[in-house]
Amino acid sequence: MSGKTNCESCAYYVYDDEYEQYYCDMDLDEDEMGRFISGSFDNCPYYSSDDEYAIARKQ
Repeated sequence: MSGKTNCESCAYYVYDDEYEQYYCDMDLDEDEMGRFISGSFDNCPYYSSDDEYAIARKQ
């Protein structure tokens, strides 16, 4: 995993229509969730690119 910090480009950053906001769809523990909410979740170990064509470009 790349450890990027830009949640907007992460596959686990999804929009909730009911609450009209984005959230992290990973099962974060209490400490991780606290860092995520405070905005200090640097080098996220769960980051996954939302670019579904990234693999195709490498071929």
